[in-house]
Amino acid sequence: MASISSERASSSSSSSSAPGRKHDVYLSFRGEDTHDGFTDHLYEALRQKRIHAFRDEEKLLREGELFALDLMKAIEESQYAIIVLSKNYADSKWCLDELAKIVETREKTGLTVLPVFYYVETSDVRNQTGSFAIASAEHEKDNIEKIQKWRAALTEVGNLPGWHLNHR
Repeated sequence: MASISSERASSSSSSSSAPGRKHDVYLSFRGEDTHDGFTDHLYEALRQKRIHAFRDEEKLLREGELFALDLMKAIEESQYAIIVLSKNYADSKWCLDELAKIVETREKTGLTVLPVFYYVETSDVRNQTGSFAIASAEHEKDNIEKIQKWRAALTEVGNLPGWHLNHR
């Protein structure tokens, strides 16, 4: 069952993005958790409503640093970001880098961020507990400054109103 913890942002059903924005929506998700199910259905529903959504395809992630820069640019060129936070989301450095960029862009340009808590608790995201704590600990060997950005981004997104999908 899906529920939202506060009012939904209204969205346009046209395909025209705001001036200076190339995409209506940037989708951030962990492919192994949601790509062949929820995220595909969400992407198709957005397309059917003529909402231009950007999502990376897992095979392209292997293209390296140039593609990573393209992802960061796509975030900056989006009006909304939908983040599908799932059990293994924080296991991925790519996802955490996207998340940090989304939060940074939100602060700089007012990007609207819409989190989806996909079978995870908001408190686990906010406090980096549960599967988010394990993932965070695995990345400790990385740059401390980067880890601090990831944790701050998780805390901020965990405090945002969003959709909750669970087994109820």
